[in-house]
Amino acid sequence: MENVQEVETVVTEQQQEQAPAKEQPRRNFRDNRSDRKGGRRNNRDREVKEDDGLIKKTVSINRVTKVVKGGRTMRFSALCVVGDGKGMVGIGMAKAAEVPQAIEKANLRAKKAMVNIALVETTIPHETIGRFGKGHVLLMPAQPGTGVIAGGPVRNVLEAVGIKDIRTKSYGSNNPINCVKATFNGLKSLRSREHIAQLRGKSVEEI
Repeated sequence: MENVQEVETVVTEQQQEQAPAKEQPRRNFRDNRSDRKGGRRNNRDREVKEDDGLIKKTVSINRVTKVVKGGRTMRFSALCVVGDGKGMVGIGMAKAAEVPQAIEKANLRAKKAMVNIALVETTIPHETIGRFGKGHVLLMPAQPGTGVIAGGPVRNVLEAVGIKDIRTKSYGSNNPINCVKATFNGLKSLRSREHIAQLRGKSVEEI
C-alpha cells in the first residue's frame, strides 16, 4: 500500500509540473503610470490644442554665434509674421538653441505685437513708403484681380494681413529683416478716409 501511495504522489507532482501555469492578467504600463501620478498623464493626452485661426509664416532662420569665455555657443534666430488675414498683423524675432523653439518664441512675440491695418476691400487705401534702416518698400494700391506683386519677405507680410491686390517695389537693402520691418512700418502708416475725416473734424463727403 505504501508503494501505491508513493506512485500516486509522484504522478500528481508530475501532473502539476506539466499543467500550464495560469496566465496573469496583463497590466497596462500606461495605466500603472497614471495610477502612480494620479491620472495626470491621461488628462494631458486628452488635451487638444485648438487652432487659433492665425496665419503664421516663417520668413527667415539664421544661425548666430556668441563668443563667450568657454568658447562659442551656436544658436538660431527666427523671424516670423503672424496675421489673421482680416487686417491684423504682427512681426516677431527670437533666438533659441533649437529651430522649433526659436520659431515658437517668435510667433508668440508676433502675436503680442499685432496691430490693426487700414484696408479698403482687398487693397490699401493709398500709396505709402515704409522705411527701416537702408531698406525702403513702396506700397501702391491696385485694382481687383491684380494679385500680390511682391517679393518673398514682403509677400509674407501682405498675405498675413489679408491683402490680395497690391503692387510693391523694394529699394536699398534686400535683407529679409529690413524688408519685413519696412513693410510693417509702411502698413502702420496707412490711414483710412474715416480716420482722416475724424482728425480734420469733417465728414467723409467733404474730403
